[in-house]
Amino acid sequence: MNLSAYLEERRAWVEAYLADNLPPLSSKPERLHDSIRYSVLAPGKRIRPILVMAGAEAVGGDPRSVLPTACALECIHVFSLIHDDLPCMDDDDYRRGRLTNHKVYGEAMALLAGDALLALAFEWIASNVSSVPAADVVETIRLVARASGTWGMVGGQVVDMESEGRPVTQEGLAY
Repeated sequence: MNLSAYLEERRAWVEAYLADNLPPLSSKPERLHDSIRYSVLAPGKRIRPILVMAGAEAVGGDPRSVLPTACALECIHVFSLIHDDLPCMDDDDYRRGRLTNHKVYGEAMALLAGDALLALAFEWIASNVSSVPAADVVETIRLVARASGTWGMVGGQVVDMESEGRPVTQEGLAY
């Protein structure tokens, strides 16, 4: 299989998992679920989840067995995009060629959608215990939490905000 076909096949798996496992529009609170689905199901390459599946394959694992964790990383990515677009952060109007979440659903709903996606991501990783050893799931949760929080993505966003309008040092850039 060539790379393009590989990427497209895995992307289709991710899209199907997301569509099937995100909270449905028919469950309460509907507007929150609509907001979540609006951003998560926006067109994208799905590189992060594909890399998780490729990692499983590289060590002899079944790529479908890690779909919950792979898609959890996509939820964390989308959470970061929703929050990054908020007026208190980068104040962007468009993401992936569409109005940003807060422009469609309002700032409060966008904030809550991002928060819900972060929680959902950890729920999905934990659910992977049915096909991945529990010790590996716990370690994955620890690593993803660290990479998502103050020592990773959120900390990086703080540095980004604090660097706005100022020259960035080599040390700050490396951090």
